[in-house]
Amino acid sequence: MASQLKGKGLELVMIDFRENPELVRHTVKERGYTGRVLLDESGDTAGRVYGVFGTPTVYFVDRRGNLVGGNLVGRLVGARDWESPAARKFVEELLKMK
Repeated sequence: MASQLKGKGLELVMIDFRENPELVRHTVKERGYTGRVLLDESGDTAGRVYGVFGTPTVYFVDRRGNLVGGNLVGRLVGARDWESPAARKFVEELLKMK
């Protein structure tokens, strides 16, 4: 979905924390991830600044860098099926927001 919706403004950034950078590079290559990957080896920034203490945690950020919809929509904790029709519709609706 990320590659299909990139032209509509979707940008995917993955943040890995508390893992060895070499392991992250290997995993990204092995799984064929194409988005940007940021590393937070200590986990300090992810935890202290963004409140991420477990994975996966997903944030939706608007074009100005603000969390979309506050805590209700802006942050999701736990695995989601991002390939489902409902998830795609959800993301497409967010992309319509200015």
